[in-house]
Amino acid sequence: MATSDALLVVIRHAPHSSNVLREGLDAALVAAAFGKPVHLLFMGQGIMALLKEQGSGAPGQKATLPTIDMLEMYDIDKLVVPAESLRTMNIPSDQLVEGVTLLATDEIANLFQQHAQILNF
Repeated sequence: MATSDALLVVIRHAPHSSNVLREGLDAALVAAAFGKPVHLLFMGQGIMALLKEQGSGAPGQKATLPTIDMLEMYDIDKLVVPAESLRTMNIPSDQLVEGVTLLATDEIANLFQQHAQILNF
């Protein structure tokens, strides 16, 4: 049963593999600009968007780290990552930007159930 009025935006794509990640962040920013609470869940390759040490993208692609850094200005402060995904990708949690919450696999299912509105990117 959904209990949160927040929009859950799920990011599953790497920063420079396509425009999908940027589109997800843009959707989150637009919703937040209109006063909608937004929570972001980064899964799989999407976790790469949260790395502190990101390289620049391919020619013509903007880096995503500046967008990640400004999320707080839009009151988007719930950034969630499955802890198991970090272990699978061999990424230590200290390589992620500040403010990321790690959740156990069983808590991810609860996160989905708490949100009536979910966008996948």
